[in-house]
Amino acid sequence: MKTIKLFMISMLLALTANADELSGKLTVFHAGSLSVPFKEMVTAFNKKHPDVEILLEAAGSRTCARKISDLNRPCDVMASADYTVIDQLLIPEHADWNIKFAANEMTLVYHKASRRADEINRDNWPEILADKTVIFGRSDPNADPCGYRAVLTMKLAGNYYQNPAIPETLLKKDLNYIRPKETDLLGLLESHSIDYIFLYRSVAQQHGLEYLLLPDEINLKKDELTGAYAQASVEISGNKPGETVTKTGAPMVYGITIPKNAGNPKAAMAFVDFILGPEGTAIMERSGQPTVGPSPSDSFERIPAELKKYATNQK
Repeated sequence: MKTIKLFMISMLLALTANADELSGKLTVFHAGSLSVPFKEMVTAFNKKHPDVEILLEAAGSRTCARKISDLNRPCDVMASADYTVIDQLLIPEHADWNIKFAANEMTLVYHKASRRADEINRDNWPEILADKTVIFGRSDPNADPCGYRAVLTMKLAGNYYQNPAIPETLLKKDLNYIRPKETDLLGLLESHSIDYIFLYRSVAQQHGLEYLLLPDEINLKKDELTGAYAQASVEISGNKPGETVTKTGAPMVYGITIPKNAGNPKAAMAFVDFILGPEGTAIMERSGQPTVGPSPSDSFERIPAELKKYATNQK
């Protein structure tokens, strides 16, 4: 009798453990600049939860959001290079909340064989990019935050160097080398088809690329320069055809959410908790992306209780 009771208890414990174990597919839409750290996170997360099959899908952050809002693609976790993409394109219809979790900065990336690479510096780069023999690339402002941040950087450069010709000249140049997301440009750089890319510092570091650090007044990095960044703006496509929205210069902050159409919300919650927790933030830091949490959130009251520790109440 005692043996039977012990057997039943062990079976009950086993069933309980299996019920608590995470499994199934987990679809993650994320900014291209998160590709390297997220791949590392999947490996680390699967050591704890081997039965979860994580499907990473990289694209420009606005493209990621539109897969959910316009195409009704199922998504368990959405991570954007600009937290405002989630606020503007997903909340409240497709998501309830948004947590800020990482930072970055704009740089100018190149290779050793780039034209005039031996002379470029933080003072003369606008002149070098304007050179007709030099080709530079950037991502699409309507699809990718890095694209509109490149535009903002060029406009801020006009203010910083007191030369309005800088944005007027550069924004009309090399339009054939605009791509959907910033990481699409890496192949063009590696094949020497282009000489320079406006790119995040983290991506440059992750790929071991040469890069030029830009002045803080234009690199969209510093919180204390929020007012200076706000002097530049750019019009991009809105929620509906023909509509536009204005993106104003601001420090770079990434955001993450679990969309309402998540098919595996339990695993999604665990994965977001992992990303925002100690192991995930360590991976982000190693990948060249400083973490910013806990940060204020306009949607704090709607953040799940398990994740509230990663944000603060804006109010």
